[in-house]
Amino acid sequence: MSQENDLNLPPLNQADLSFDRDNAKPDRSGPVPVKTAEDLEQVFDVPVTVSAVLGSSKMAVGDMLQIVPGTVLELDRRVGEAIDIFVNERLVARGEVVVVEDRLGVTMTEIIKADR
Repeated sequence: MSQENDLNLPPLNQADLSFDRDNAKPDRSGPVPVKTAEDLEQVFDVPVTVSAVLGSSKMAVGDMLQIVPGTVLELDRRVGEAIDIFVNERLVARGEVVVVEDRLGVTMTEIIKADR
């Protein structure tokens, strides 16, 4: 994501600042608004794609076309190594695969900070 697409959002955890939405900068003169989950309601329906990537492999197209159910592919990671977690194709965390009530899940072990 480029910097030109970044949004200037108000600080949510700084009690000494209110936010002047017209000028998109902190305003110290007005009362401090109380922030609630309802302030984020407009983003609740924004679709996101979450992917947990176990590993990757490179192969020729001809070999890929011969893959059938039950084929074992060698990945570039070892058993027990952290997997990558992507949100909208952007790496956001690393984690471990876990089994919870006969279902697979992921426990996040590391959050990846965005480079700006």
